[in-house]
Amino acid sequence: MDNSGKEKEAVQLMAEADKKVKSSGSFLGGMFGGNHKLEEACKMYARAANMFKMAKNWTAAGNAFCQAARLHLQLQNKHDSATSFVDAGNAFKKADPQEAINCLNAAIDIYTDMGRFTIAAKHHITIAEVYESELVDIEKAIAHYEQAADYYKGEESNSSANKCLLKVAAYSAQLEQYQKAIEIYEQVGTNTMDNPLLKYSAKEYFFKASLCHFIVDELNAKLAVEKYEEMFPAFSDSRECKLLKKLLEAHEEQNAEAFTEAVKEFDSISRLDQWLTTMLLRIKKTIQGDEGDLK
Repeated sequence: MDNSGKEKEAVQLMAEADKKVKSSGSFLGGMFGGNHKLEEACKMYARAANMFKMAKNWTAAGNAFCQAARLHLQLQNKHDSATSFVDAGNAFKKADPQEAINCLNAAIDIYTDMGRFTIAAKHHITIAEVYESELVDIEKAIAHYEQAADYYKGEESNSSANKCLLKVAAYSAQLEQYQKAIEIYEQVGTNTMDNPLLKYSAKEYFFKASLCHFIVDELNAKLAVEKYEEMFPAFSDSRECKLLKKLLEAHEEQNAEAFTEAVKEFDSISRLDQWLTTMLLRIKKTIQGDEGDLK
């Protein structure tokens, strides 16, 4: 479907909206309904933005939504301004990830000013995802997941906070910030082990904390496993705990073959994801004479 006509129409609408904004600022315009003209301009910019979207001109759509957002702010329509900045961010995501982040940050400023912390947290997650997938800046993604977790905690949305924290833990471990990862996995594991619906996830978090300990120091890992078994007896019977004990034994004996066999046996029932594979490889590399492979 040819949407080039929509784009031309959008450009005309933008020009008309610009005229209304200019005339509202004149002396006569101010006397005769300046605000009304700005409100009309807002609607025009939004219509133009949607036409640009139909024409898949994402940058122009983002710019038009930004114009509407700034006018709404001028008119003290905070909620409408924030919504327009979010619309701008969603359009820019397809063309200019950094500009998308700028718009979403502008929306977050308005939402936090209004005390809307849950919705601000949601947009911090969106920014974190842009840093993860588009800009590949993991440290910045971590910062936004942490901020989202803080806001969710403040609003007593603990399960949403935990989801963000688990992202922080996984990335921290990848960046070799093991102590930070351990603290989060322990915290979330402790929070979930007494919850009948979530307690089965606790073993996974204690397993991941143990692996982070293991990379740093074998003795720490041993003590951690004992501590988690004591705190959460169901952990002792888990396949994760049994694997840890086999790995600790293989590591103590500097037996790379036994280490690999234990991992293969576990993987045949519970497939290892990329994160677990990376962590297990890092542990295995500390065994003398290891070739750095889990196969």
